[in-house]
Amino acid sequence: MQNPYLEMVSGYADLMKKGRQLPLGQLPPLELPPLTPQAPNVLLFSPHPDDECIIGALPLRLRRELRLNVINVAVTQGSNKQRQAGRLEELRHACAYLGFGLVQTAPNGLEKINPQTRQDNPQHWSAAVRTVTALLAQYQPRIVFLPHANDNNSTHKGTHWLVLDALTTMPDTFSCQIVETEFWGALESPNLMLESPVQDVADLVAALTFHVGEVQRNPYHLSLPAWMQDNVRRGAELVGGQGGAAPSFAFATLYRWRTFGRGQWTLPYTGGRQLTAADNLASLLAPDQ
Repeated sequence: MQNPYLEMVSGYADLMKKGRQLPLGQLPPLELPPLTPQAPNVLLFSPHPDDECIIGALPLRLRRELRLNVINVAVTQGSNKQRQAGRLEELRHACAYLGFGLVQTAPNGLEKINPQTRQDNPQHWSAAVRTVTALLAQYQPRIVFLPHANDNNSTHKGTHWLVLDALTTMPDTFSCQIVETEFWGALESPNLMLESPVQDVADLVAALTFHVGEVQRNPYHLSLPAWMQDNVRRGAELVGGQGGAAPSFAFATLYRWRTFGRGQWTLPYTGGRQLTAADNLASLLAPDQ
């Protein structure tokens, strides 16, 4: 008897081959609802150009469904100085496609953003923290996205501590929601699993293709849907609880949602939440729901 799953697995392999033939970038911006001048700001602190797409499921839904002003902060523009200008241009196109704003931290991005610099070069680190503090003060974000402390890439870890250190310098009157993200290392205790509809996943993949120089050397845009499928498996146990039934999502992203105020991080709700593509995201902004 032939393995009944052979055709399914072969289909996955064939789709990857077909995906390599699809165009990179070259798409007009998405049609999104307009923002009002009073739209609350969301700051997405991205360690590298392309992180805004990889973890962008929730930011995209916040932009589409709640009309929040999502602004990607280019913490670095990569470590390859010859590619920094090119990566910024690619990032501009990706953000424009998704309807995200974009701000730079420095003409070529910040340099040496990693835990070692934080420990060994306090002068350099303090200057970088002041840059982020100024952005927090300028934009007064309702929500801040940053990698979690153990996202296993030195710049991702550095970005976590950079934003955290900047938050602790803010006055007691400042408060916001904090959303920790994952990619290189899994969150140990996510408390939010967010479903993405097929259209959103396709749009995130398409946005990643604007990072042409990166996906030409490694077509990781093609594996993004598979990663989001695996997040459903993990989220069923980590967010839904061990032994719980998995939701019927096809695609999801995991996050840790917390509240920051008066120098303290607190959990706005107990347990984990699983939000479907049909759920109203406004409930996230209200505590204890």
